[in-house]
Amino acid sequence: MNLFKRKKNSPTKNNNHLVDETGREVAISVEHLTMEFKVSKDKIDTLKEYVIRTLKRNKVAHKKIRILDDLSFKVYKGERLGVLGFNGAGKSTLLKIISGIYEPTEGEIKINGKIAPLLALSAGFDKNYTGKNNIYLNGAFLSMTEDYIDEHYDEIVEFSELGEFINYPVKNYSSGMKSKLGFSVATLIKPDILIIDEILSVGDIKFKKKSSKKIKSMMEEGVTVLLVSHSLKQVKEICDRCIWIENGKLLMEGETKEVVKAYKKHAKQNDDKKSKKKKKSDDKKKSKDKSDDKKKSEDKNSEDKKSDDKKKSEDKNSDDKKKND
Repeated sequence: MNLFKRKKNSPTKNNNHLVDETGREVAISVEHLTMEFKVSKDKIDTLKEYVIRTLKRNKVAHKKIRILDDLSFKVYKGERLGVLGFNGAGKSTLLKIISGIYEPTEGEIKINGKIAPLLALSAGFDKNYTGKNNIYLNGAFLSMTEDYIDEHYDEIVEFSELGEFINYPVKNYSSGMKSKLGFSVATLIKPDILIIDEILSVGDIKFKKKSSKKIKSMMEEGVTVLLVSHSLKQVKEICDRCIWIENGKLLMEGETKEVVKAYKKHAKQNDDKKSKKKKKSDDKKKSKDKSDDKKKSEDKNSEDKKSDDKKKSEDKNSDDKKKND
């Protein structure tokens, strides 16, 4: 059962035999992908305010934010593709669209194989359900059948190391326990495509070692990997090729070494610009503070002089009065 029901004309499709013009087998094909979100311009803080606005039929103003803009690329079968980009570039949104969590505004995605998304591992959990219930819920999200989960249930619980806690509500779990359970379910299937968003190991030290070993074994079996990571070291170690997304657009595509080199250079230039801007702002502030201090000093000297002149005048008047007396 697949809980992610798509529209009839959904841009995401499964293709069992997908090849490009050179004859290479394609795992993921992204063509002219665009994603927009509607954001409310008006701030409504209370339910009462919302009801009043609705009854008065005052439309809430929205603006559209384009997160991905006409993005096109291919991931070939068995390839390990890294996705680089600064915060807000649209990397995580892209992975969620490919995983079937979001429906894109425009464009077409073709998927050749079974996907295991390692994104926010506990995002699909219901906190009021037990760990056991959430195994079936999360499994359904990943298109697993109930029979398949029944068959592998003990394996999931054993790998998660949750023991008797599997029968407790997830709201009582620590973040590490939820990540363990999510990882155990997501990696149960033998995927053709592994999608990773900043998650290469989860849980405590012991589980991190086990989860890393699990992912490594999946990669060694020729699984296609789509990886988002801010760790350039990890990207260079894992990925054959990279794409670089900037403001939702594809800025560069090529061998990992070349893309990472260009990305680092661009990051350094941005840091230098920020540093210069900060220095200019600091210098301006220092100059203003210096000017303010000088003015305060001048004002103080002026006040002191006035005070001295007033005192001298009072002393003189006092002396004159004594002489007259």
